[in-house]
Amino acid sequence: MEENWWKIKSDILIDTPFLAVYEDRVRFNLERLIGSVNGDTQKLRPHIKTHKIGEVLELFKIYNIKKIKCATIAEAELAAIHEIPDVLLAYQTIGIKKERWISLIQKYQDIYFSTIVDNLDSAKALNEIAKENSLKLNIYLDLNTGMNRTGFSISENWAALVDKIIKLKNIHFEGIHIYDGHLKGNVEERKASALSAFSEIKEKIEALEQKLGYELKIVAGGSNTFPFYAAQENVECSPGTFVFWDSNYQIHLPEQNFKPALVIVGTIISKPTNQTLCIDIGYKAVSSENPIDKRLVILNDENLIPTAHSEEHLILENRGKNEYKIGDLVYALPYHVCPTCALYDTVQVVNKGHQICDQWEVAARSREITI
Repeated sequence: MEENWWKIKSDILIDTPFLAVYEDRVRFNLERLIGSVNGDTQKLRPHIKTHKIGEVLELFKIYNIKKIKCATIAEAELAAIHEIPDVLLAYQTIGIKKERWISLIQKYQDIYFSTIVDNLDSAKALNEIAKENSLKLNIYLDLNTGMNRTGFSISENWAALVDKIIKLKNIHFEGIHIYDGHLKGNVEERKASALSAFSEIKEKIEALEQKLGYELKIVAGGSNTFPFYAAQENVECSPGTFVFWDSNYQIHLPEQNFKPALVIVGTIISKPTNQTLCIDIGYKAVSSENPIDKRLVILNDENLIPTAHSEEHLILENRGKNEYKIGDLVYALPYHVCPTCALYDTVQVVNKGHQICDQWEVAARSREITI
């Protein structure tokens, strides 16, 4: 790995903690992603939850990525604002979300929107609101392959549910959505587990296609199973973390060879003992759902070990010989980058010369943009 790739040379005039994004590395990751599908960008529907940034969507367009997946109405609207042609909201529109979804479709009429359901009642509710607004809504069936978070179980008769959905006059049935983030292990173990469910699903889809008379779409996977789905025909892949990467996937998905492209920049604010440093990367500056040893890695020095954490403070034990003083900058790689990025209003963009050259707004960290 490039030595000290994270170090910023320009005078820091921005208060810490802040996020630094390295655009050349983001571009590298995009090019690697495209290479993983042999240049066929039609196979790609990356999730934008990792970045929530319009300028990253503009980079997607430069690389001919024209389909995205998202989890919130705000993310879907951000994609529409940036004229991404095909937007899948992979989250059931329950309650007021239905009205917001219809408003979004009506406001951005040039965008091809779709969403998911995992039960007949939700499909009927969307059919009813579509009828009221003289619309036809594009719907995927969300299947549960073992994660047990959302989805209709593949062990039940989901083809019968499809038969009922396609009879709804204001619904166009697009195909199948699968997210299998529960699959762990090495690449071969993940592939084997994904294949077991996918083979059964694929067989039923082919039977449904013959009945329907048109080809169904399959949107599948995330970062964990991306290598498997990238090798399947007629499957859209939805990795998200690739754009920035993080220490979790650097450890557990080494075969994908993406580069970390985002770091948290903090400052040493105190030295409470001879062996400890306090920095300003608290809970509110880094995703903290994991134990303290799985929140961040200090890039300056592998011997700076997190030992205690609170809202605005992180204690590091200095187990090495390097000396640090109050005011020194600290660069940290988050363990889970997606919720970390969502903690910040903006990111600072760093160029190849290690200078801060721009600022991007994390626009869709808001729950609402205009709708």
